[in-house]
Amino acid sequence: MPITNTPQTATVDDAPVISRILAHAFDDDPMMRWFFPDDASRETALGRYFTTIFTRQYVRQGVCERTDAAAAFWAPPEAQGVPDAETVQELTDILGDRAQLFGEAVETASKHTPQEPHWSLALIGADPAAQGQGQGGALLRSGLAKADAAGLPVYLESSKASNIPVYEHFGFAVREELQLPGGGPVLWGMWREPRRPADS
Repeated sequence: MPITNTPQTATVDDAPVISRILAHAFDDDPMMRWFFPDDASRETALGRYFTTIFTRQYVRQGVCERTDAAAAFWAPPEAQGVPDAETVQELTDILGDRAQLFGEAVETASKHTPQEPHWSLALIGADPAAQGQGQGGALLRSGLAKADAAGLPVYLESSKASNIPVYEHFGFAVREELQLPGGGPVLWGMWREPRRPADS
């Protein structure tokens, strides 16, 4: 079966595939390594983490798309709420003794989230085995086109310095550099103004 770069709307049935893709994609991410420091259990824990936020939050309220080996979760302005109590409890169980650090990181980041209406790129990742095939780029273009059609800017937070030039290529600029508490990694808040079709 040929690899396809065409973004498809993700459904809850895609959870096993998406959680596996993202567990591989985020294995070397500084923030995920901080939340899940144990090499032996990280892949399983990340799989549970991504399954939870996908099935309980983003697939219900956001815009989730996937290709064969990449996935992206977007949140339009109306979908940028706090997870419900059950979701928070599930994440607490998955994170174990790192749950407090996670909560502090989320709280710190949320204080720096722009207040004006915007789309958020909650996360995007491609399986390392498929990187360089354009699947992440296809998902970025698809989501950005939706935000542009709504005339809204887009915000994201990157915890990986090497991804900053990639996002800059798609029109983002670093808005803020944020040090997470408790010895956590740096987050770069990035912002992209909406573009008219002629600007793309």
